Amino acid sequence: MTAPPSRSLRWLTAGLLFAAAALSIVLPFVSATLLTIGLGGVAIAAGVAQLLRIGGGDGRSKAFRALSGLLYIVSGLWILLFPVGSEVSLTLFVGLLLAFEGVMELAGAAAGDGPARGLVIADGVVTAILGGLLIAEWPSDSLWAIGTLFGVGLAFSAVNLLTSPAEPAA
Repeated sequence: MTAPPSRSLRWLTAGLLFAAAALSIVLPFVSATLLTIGLGGVAIAAGVAQLLRIGGGDGRSKAFRALSGLLYIVSGLWILLFPVGSEVSLTLFVGLLLAFEGVMELAGAAAGDGPARGLVIADGVVTAILGGLLIAEWPSDSLWAIGTLFGVGLAFSAVNLLTSPAEPAA
């Protein structure tokens, strides 16, 4: 995240991020549902984009693009029609993704010798444990986990914004 050059704009942006983080943590089901609905909208937009780019190429490539676009649209509509059920699936997906990311961070730290290797190892351990916890508690954690994680991520973004050096004005 690039920090705005204006100190007041940085504080305003961080304040808004903290407010959104607090709302997401206090109302995790609402934020998770809104995120899931947003994902459905993005899937529909991606499907439409796939269908719009069917142009050149042979018949098979057009057919594959059309199938891909239709899959995106149908998936997006499914998410919009059944956001809570989709949220349950999304929680499992996020758990698997975090577990995989944590293991890859650990593998990268083991293979490399970077200056922040200890932080990378800590990040990998925490991420893998968090993913494992989501998987182990699934589906019971589905209605609060995504919203809470999103809120914590927003809070870390606000802290990062306040502690990173400002970019010079262009």
